[in-house]
Parts: sequence; structure tokens; C-alpha cells
Amino acid sequence: MSAGPSGPAGAAGYRFDHVGLTVGDLAAMTDWYCAALRLEVDLEFAVDGPGLRGVMLRGPGYRLELLHRDGNVAGLQAANPVEAALTRGFGHVALDVPDVDAAYDALLAAGARDRMSPRPSPEPGVRMAFVADPEGNLVELLDRGTS
Repeated sequence: MSAGPSGPAGAAGYRFDHVGLTVGDLAAMTDWYCAALRLEVDLEFAVDGPGLRGVMLRGPGYRLELLHRDGNVAGLQAANPVEAALTRGFGHVALDVPDVDAAYDALLAAGARDRMSPRPSPEPGVRMAFVADPEGNLVELLDRGTS
């Protein structure tokens, strides 16, 4: 563990809050994530001036923020996580699920696209899979066998 200016890394009181994802169609992607992952809309907002609109979705123990601004363009559309690692910045969102195979099948049935079928992870004892949401963003599914 390394020390920062005010103490050790991972200082008490810090916790992960959410991931922000810019999307092309805010309404469609809100509907998809709510249906596919059973998330609930926690907050809808708009920032006047730049024309930024967003929605905060809530799941069990995590939040996903979807953002849209008119004129945005698609960024990295990696075919898989190995390709995504060639570009700095956002690569994927990862979810810990109780059953990778069931979650993978359910997301494909909801309209996700296969990017890496369920298999052992490089992390010992963990199974993983990757899908892409309808706009091509990568979603990793992990089963650590603890759920």
C-alpha cells in the first residue's frame, strides 16, 4: 500500500459511487439498462448551457450514470477487452453476478451482443464473460463464487 499526502491509499471514508457512461440515445439506453439489469431511475437531470442531460440509475450497491449531449460521437467500440486495452481511458463496466452463465444468457436475450462467452478468468477461482450493450459499450460479468 502506498501513502498519499494525507495518509495511506484507500483512506477511510472513501468508497466507490458510480460509473458515468455517455450514450447516443438517452431514453433507449435508460430503458435497456433498467430492463436488462433491473436498475431503477434514481435521478433525472439537465445542465443548462451545454445541453447536457443525464439519468442516474440505481442497482444493489452501485449506480450507473447515463449522460447525453447533442452532437456527441461514438468513441471506442472495442470488439473485446483485449482490443479495448489498446486505448487509454474507459474500457468496460464490470458487475459481480451470482451466475455468469445465467447473467450472460439473460443479457443476450435482452439485446446485448456477445463479446466473450463465459470462461475461467485470469483471476483464480473466478468465471467471467463480456457482452456489449446496444451502443457497443463493454460490460464484464464476474462470478467470484461468493454471491
